[in-house]
This record gives sequence, structure tokens and C-alpha cells, in this order.
Amino acid sequence: MSDSKVALVTGASRGAGAGIARGLGELGYTVYVTGRTTSPGTAKGWDGSVLPGTFEETAQNVTALGGRGVPVQCDHSDDEQIAELFARIARDEGRLDMLVNNATYIHHQLIEKKPFWEKELDAVGILDVGLRSAYVASWHAAKMMVSRGSGLIAFGSSFGASCYMHGPAYGAQKAGVDKLAHDMEHDLRGTGVVAVSIWMGPLITERSKIASETNPEQYKDFIETAENPEFTAHILDAIDRAPNRDELSGGVHIAAEIAKELGISDRGKDRPSYREMLGSPPQKNPAAVY
Repeated sequence: MSDSKVALVTGASRGAGAGIARGLGELGYTVYVTGRTTSPGTAKGWDGSVLPGTFEETAQNVTALGGRGVPVQCDHSDDEQIAELFARIARDEGRLDMLVNNATYIHHQLIEKKPFWEKELDAVGILDVGLRSAYVASWHAAKMMVSRGSGLIAFGSSFGASCYMHGPAYGAQKAGVDKLAHDMEHDLRGTGVVAVSIWMGPLITERSKIASETNPEQYKDFIETAENPEFTAHILDAIDRAPNRDELSGGVHIAAEIAKELGISDRGKDRPSYREMLGSPPQKNPAAVY
């Protein structure tokens, strides 16, 4: 069992998940890294090129950065594999301090400028791996965390929950995980476990680099101020350590804004908020109906 904090980052072969895992590694966490990619080739960029990265490589990077990376092959569309993942963490570590729900189905037509009915129906897969899978993982995590009286459940979200971004399936998934954080906070209140959703800004990832090359006019301004995905990990750690963590729980937080509030920077830089351009997170409503 580890003496360090234990985190699980789902869908971390590359992209935001890999960066968040690396960021937690920089902070000394033991990080369970899940993914499906054992060798590059299955995941493709917007231009059809093969994307680099595997969950095993991410785990190795976590260890190289000062943490302890534990790679686990897991298909988050399979409830049994998710259950076994959490059983393994409980068996090997005896604790889970942070769950980062990042695993998301990315359809190859996601950024195409087409109405949803002209895209393949498979684009709806983001509501399975991305929304439903986040609920399932959070269900398992809550059971482990509540019994110990501490923990943080996080959801990776974006301004697409508010504005039109990449089509209705993507928007519904982001709005959905925001609502999961809101409602899970109600159930978790008083247990020592908190739930938050983070609206990340544009991220520097393998896919975003290709997107900026594929659609330079659309992505040029965003990429110039894009966040490193490790930034999100540092924000989540700061939220978990914050004296007002209970007040932050249930909230949907813009990464750039909550970072400033908590004194966190992205490699020494403050990142812009796109609130005025892309919309504001929903406010927590205290009403509860049973």
C-alpha cells in the first residue's frame, strides 16, 4: 500500500487525461492510469494520422516525474471492468483520494462543421463513455471514499456545456457531468468527500495540435493561450487542500478563474477565462426535491 495520495485518472493514454496524470505525478501522487491503447495505431488525429501515447507510457511518465504510475487496461464502456478496477485499487492501496473522470469517446467527426444528423450516429457514444461511465466510476469511488471520510471526485468539462461546441452530443455530455457534480455534492454533503466539475480552457494535446493545423483560423487564437493539461491536476489538488473545499463542492469552476483564486499558475502563467465569450457556469441551486 502507498503512503502517498492515491488518484485514478480515467482515459489517460494521451490528451487531457495523460497530462492530468503527469501533473499529479509531479505532486507525488500514486496514479492509477486507465486506457485501452497498448500500442499506437488505434487512435487517430483529425487528419487521420496515428496519435502517440499509451496508458503504460503515461504511467511511466508519472513515475519519472516523482509519483508512482500504475497502468491498468480498462474499457470504460464495460461495467465489469470498472468494478474490477476499483476492487484492485481497494485491494492494493486500501484507499482512493481522488477520481478524475476523463475517459471520453471522441468521434472522428467531432469537429466537422456539420449538423448532427449528417454525422454518423456513433457520435452519440460520448453519452456512454463520457457521461454514463463517469457516473459508474463515481459510484464505485464514493463507496470507497465515504467509508474513509475523505476524497475528491472530479469531472473534466468545458464551455461546451454552455455554448454550442462540437454539436449536441458533446454539449449534452459536458452539461451532464456538470449536473453530476452538482447533485453528487448534495448526497456527499457532510461525508468529507467533495465533487467538482472543471471547465478546462483549450488544452495543448496531441489532438489540439492537429486541430490547429487542420482548422488554423478556428483554433489559432485559442492555441496561443492554451493550457497545459498538468495545470488541471494542480488545480484539483489545490481544491482538495483548500480550507473552503466544502463550499467549492458541487460547483462548476472555470479552470483559469479558480486557479487564480487558489494561487495556482500554469507554468508561471495566468490563463484567460473565456466566460464573456463562451458563457458562465450554472449557479448552484439549494433546492432539493425527493
